[in-house]
Amino acid sequence: MTMLKISRTARRTVLSAALLTVLLAFLDPEDLKASDFTFGGLPDPIERDAEEEIAIRLAERAARAAMELALAEALEQQLLDTAEEAVEDQIADEVEESLNLDVLPPGTDTLLNESDRVFATANGMLEPQLDAFMESLEVVIDVDDDKIHRGEWLVMAEPSVFEELAEEGYLFENTTDLPSLGLRLAEVEAPATFDLPQTRDGIVDVVGSDRVQIDMNHVYTAGSVTDVDNLSDRDGFNPVEIMQFSDAVDTLDLKIGVIDSDVDLEHEAFKASSIATKKFTGDNTKKSLFHGTAVASIIVAEDDDSEFRGLAPRAELFSAAVFEDFGDAGDVASTVSLVKALDWMIANGVDVVNVSLAGPPNRLLEIALEKVAGSGITVLAAAGNGGPMARPKYPAAYPSVLAITAVDANGRAFRLANRGDYLDLAAPGVNVRHAQSGGGYAVSSGTSFAVPFAATAAAVIKQQQPSVDVFDYLVSEAVDLGDPGKDDIYGHGLLQSRLQ
Repeated sequence: MTMLKISRTARRTVLSAALLTVLLAFLDPEDLKASDFTFGGLPDPIERDAEEEIAIRLAERAARAAMELALAEALEQQLLDTAEEAVEDQIADEVEESLNLDVLPPGTDTLLNESDRVFATANGMLEPQLDAFMESLEVVIDVDDDKIHRGEWLVMAEPSVFEELAEEGYLFENTTDLPSLGLRLAEVEAPATFDLPQTRDGIVDVVGSDRVQIDMNHVYTAGSVTDVDNLSDRDGFNPVEIMQFSDAVDTLDLKIGVIDSDVDLEHEAFKASSIATKKFTGDNTKKSLFHGTAVASIIVAEDDDSEFRGLAPRAELFSAAVFEDFGDAGDVASTVSLVKALDWMIANGVDVVNVSLAGPPNRLLEIALEKVAGSGITVLAAAGNGGPMARPKYPAAYPSVLAITAVDANGRAFRLANRGDYLDLAAPGVNVRHAQSGGGYAVSSGTSFAVPFAATAAAVIKQQQPSVDVFDYLVSEAVDLGDPGKDDIYGHGLLQSRLQ
């Protein structure tokens, strides 16, 4: 495992955020642990009911959000540092270590302005805690050499483009052909001295900016779920109690794709289900089962003994496993796994793809999704559970994807759902009963659980009325909620099943 280092500029950003954290939340620096921070979602795929925690830890949440933003900026800055800057950092660090707040070298007062004094103070107070934090952060970002690397860059283009690049000396060892997308994907491990702009410019000079995509291998997390406290699995709503399709749904040849974690195929609810699976993670990765099992059960499960029935038990499900269980970091997927899974979905000719995950924008993922949409497949994704003030989450925020938020049985917005102008539709997603990996059932809430309702509805429309535009049809039949017209809380309104 490579030790993570940050430049002086990035380090000052982190120190500033750390100082702000202390001032806002009065946190003990020893409480700064990487496991407390999330990248695209909450760390545990079965998060606790957040009502009490939000009230108790409001200040702590704000502080953590500030730290998360600063860390993201700091990490990106480090990847853009040059070798020359690295040398300057070492010199700067040696000078910095020589500074003492009480006894400064002669003439220092003329060199330090007030801002420098503040950062020197922060260094003295928080340097040990920051070092410990950065070490623990490695575990979250660079867990294993065979897993996900924040320092890994991706290049994606048509195979002919790679041939042109090879003639100019750009050779890539780790490549994967994506025949259904008509593309090739190269994974490049970037050293600390890697100059992305220079490399990108060099590649673009050879083939043109419109023919190649270069970006990081970003990290994505399961659209965080809320396990409902004080409720037994019988207290939740079965999928067909919330939204019931006509009996004709069992006669349709529905092909629904799900990009999520693995599915517990041994669960009693899937005894009669048709589920094709493929894994897009490393061979030695720890399997994650909870989230994918829950989502799949809402669509295709059927268990008469437990009085549980999914929305379309006779549908054919194509389950792409992209998540790994990273312990405290939760279920984590990479851009590589997502792009490969999308290629597989096209190859299998699915009607729709259910994506219940969230993370940062990524150019390669955006292009892959555009190609999926161009092939006639509708992609629906969870809006995210970051709360009303959270930034847009991807892939839901891409124009080629339908962003689904969650509401309860009374049409009220899920309290942790993201808001924004990228939301398209609202669907049931609160107190939903679903199969639980390992056996039995559970009740959970989150935008993740709203997506299967919309995905199933979209698949039914495509089978029953193949000539209509699925998005336009869903929007035209939605029941307006909140402010008249499209809004940042409910999108175009509540999904309806009567259209079937």
